[in-house]
Amino acid sequence: MGNLNLFGAANWVSILSIIFILLCLYSVLTFFQHLKNNDERLIKQSKLAAVFCLAVALLVPAFYNLYIYSEMMR
Repeated sequence: MGNLNLFGAANWVSILSIIFILLCLYSVLTFFQHLKNNDERLIKQSKLAAVFCLAVALLVPAFYNLYIYSEMMR
């Protein structure tokens, strides 16, 4: 029964990952907009936001898969 709850969380991890990928895309698009306007502060902020969102979108599922793997090997 405990294993069933682990697989139910995979849906939420997938949804979270998709949300952060969309936020990354939004940050990249605003980065290009601020690059065109030549605003250094906003360029830096949107670049950091894009990198952070992409890192979260890729690392959360990876850590979740490592956790699932360790639970299954017990």
